[in-house]
Amino acid sequence: MDKRSAKISRKTKETDIDLEFTVDGSGLSQIETGIGFFNHMLDSFTKHGFFDMNLSVKGDLYVDSHHTIEDTGIVLGQAIKKALGDKAGIKRYGSFLLPMDDALVLCAIDLSGRPYLSYDLSFSVDRIGYMDTEMIKEFFYAITYSAGMNLHIKMISGSNNHHIVEAAFKAFAKALDEACSFDTRIQGVLSTKGSID
Repeated sequence: MDKRSAKISRKTKETDIDLEFTVDGSGLSQIETGIGFFNHMLDSFTKHGFFDMNLSVKGDLYVDSHHTIEDTGIVLGQAIKKALGDKAGIKRYGSFLLPMDDALVLCAIDLSGRPYLSYDLSFSVDRIGYMDTEMIKEFFYAITYSAGMNLHIKMISGSNNHHIVEAAFKAFAKALDEACSFDTRIQGVLSTKGSID
């Protein structure tokens, strides 16, 4: 079976992004966004979801991190949607409860074609490294709307901000990996409507 992959380029006055994304990968990544902590989170996402990703982002960081992080979410969502095609044979649903030291984060996904984000993470700091913590929600919001994904992320417990964010990215990776995986019992798409759009 051919690997499911997508290449997306997006250039605006605020960001210039080139992304190669493979669903059926091995966790390899080359990532440069200009924001060290964001690079680290995306690297964790690829490693724990067994996705391959080459990502180059040049953004207007002299303004702030907003455009860089939000637009990366938009492009990643587009790549996920494109790589999955008609979604034939995939499980569609995925969930994972991920512990990381003090942090425990739940992520649940439905690749339904209908965008929705339920987000419940809280932080005690405004920034981790050079990444604004308020941008975590904007990143996942951008993914849900460009991928057509129902995404729930809920913090069960946690006190260390770094651990909370990393647990969220890893839980998202594991849940997405499950939702994208195949089940031989599924004929066509897993929907009574006959399509997932």
